[in-house]
Amino acid sequence: MKQQKPRKPKSNFKNFAVLSGIAFEMGAIIFLAAKGGLWLDDHNQNDKKIYTAIATLLGVAISLYVVLQQLKRLKN
Repeated sequence: MKQQKPRKPKSNFKNFAVLSGIAFEMGAIIFLAAKGGLWLDDHNQNDKKIYTAIATLLGVAISLYVVLQQLKRLKN
């Protein structure tokens, strides 16, 4: 049988700092994607704001991917 190594206790403050940083990253990614979509709509003179919707959804998907990658790293 394999012996499992005892895990080191991680500090709660470090976890709190990492998780709050993740929230700011999510907000920044989504905000920048939406601003980019607005710029594309204005640049192409699009009245339906389709680029804004697509860019915002893409920003949400990217931010979720980033969050999942960071949570995997935090778990280990």
